[in-house]
Amino acid sequence: MDRRTFLADTGMGFTGLALSAMLARDGYSSENKLQPQTGRTHFTPKAKNVIWLFMGGGVSHMESFDPKPALNKYAGRLASETPLGDVFDTPFFKENYRKFALGERGLNLRMYPMQVGFRKRGRSGIEICDWWKHLGDCVDDMAIIRSMWTTDLNHSAQAQFHTGRHVIDGCHPSIGSWISYGLGTRNDNLPQYITMGYRVHYGCGAHQAEYLGPEHDGVAINLDSKNPLPYGRPERELPQKDQRLQFDLLNKLNRLTALEYPRDAKLSARIKSYELAFGMQRALPDALDFRCETQDAQQLYGLDRAETREFGSQCLAARRLVERGVRFVQLFNGCEGAGEWDAHDFLQRNHARKIRETDKPIAGLLKDLKRRGMLDETLVVWGTEFGRTPGLETERQVREGREHHPFGFSVWMAGGGIKGGIAHGATDELGFHAIENRHYVTDLHATVLHQLGLDPHRLTIPGRKRLEIDAGDPIREIIA
Repeated sequence: MDRRTFLADTGMGFTGLALSAMLARDGYSSENKLQPQTGRTHFTPKAKNVIWLFMGGGVSHMESFDPKPALNKYAGRLASETPLGDVFDTPFFKENYRKFALGERGLNLRMYPMQVGFRKRGRSGIEICDWWKHLGDCVDDMAIIRSMWTTDLNHSAQAQFHTGRHVIDGCHPSIGSWISYGLGTRNDNLPQYITMGYRVHYGCGAHQAEYLGPEHDGVAINLDSKNPLPYGRPERELPQKDQRLQFDLLNKLNRLTALEYPRDAKLSARIKSYELAFGMQRALPDALDFRCETQDAQQLYGLDRAETREFGSQCLAARRLVERGVRFVQLFNGCEGAGEWDAHDFLQRNHARKIRETDKPIAGLLKDLKRRGMLDETLVVWGTEFGRTPGLETERQVREGREHHPFGFSVWMAGGGIKGGIAHGATDELGFHAIENRHYVTDLHATVLHQLGLDPHRLTIPGRKRLEIDAGDPIREIIA
């Protein structure tokens, strides 16, 4: 505690001591004083912004980016009757499987054939499933990582994918919050970390800053240029001069309190939010106003079709936001409930529908960034919480889908100094284990941070010990 806070608390006698203790206990006063952001990078960055696309529920790698024709050959057989043998009797499985909540779900495997065809796309000839009709045109700009793994077998892996920690380890900052904390803003009139879509709610949030402080939480916005934020505009119209005076008064009152409680992280975040709010009431509606976009641009994102309009609008908004200096834009797709990509039943119908909703918008985003010269400095990341099992779902009556699978799955990156047209890493013949160039989810985080000029091992907070696995290591093989 600094001298000023000590005198402010003790000046009111034991009442002041009790009050300050109660406020600290209830989270209104924090002793975790963070170092101010400098905005300086640890080394020369290759990217300035990130667009993070997250598919909730668990996308099957075998019906998206990692073809496994052997599944057709061994369809209907138990795992023990295939080249997998006893896949659960391996050091990797024993070391990394963390039994939690639902026990041994999905571990009774009977092989389930591939539900879609694959073909080679682009000059690189990388195989992508036939459902990705538009995204396949962009494969030469993408680095597909087929060897991701994590430890959570349940949907709380949605948070683990963003924080790097299993939910039973407690709450930790998300990747977007680390970027916000490490680099700060490029536009004083817009939030530095924005989220769109129905947000992840399993376990600890995938969009929260936790001990970094609430000012680094992701700010959720609506795709409504007239009212993009809850409580984002006055109840009645005010002259700009009067509104400016209101903000100035609130700011002065908050700063008087901050003199007495300089370690109050929530107060600090509140002050910054008022400073941001006035400019944001003009800048954010402008960023979400698509009327200036050409008809060609809107069609590129699929805004002219009902099934692609919602996610296409988010992708277009993401481009307009990074264009205006927002550091990290996070788009959640299908995260309602357990996640709409959670294909226990009718996988073929489920994935075909979800890919139709997102294929053209994502491809449109990559093509638009590229033609505007923005892809070189904008890193696009596509991910999901885990993959699906090579075997058939065995605990449902329908049994036309796959179970949760964290031991090997696919993600991809594009732009921002990442090599294009490569497939990195591999799972085994049937898609169970990541066996070549394995990467835990924080390696993906480390790669993003590295491209932004940040060393994840140097992003630390006094009194908050991070494990080696929390920092991860950049995936050097995909960095240009």
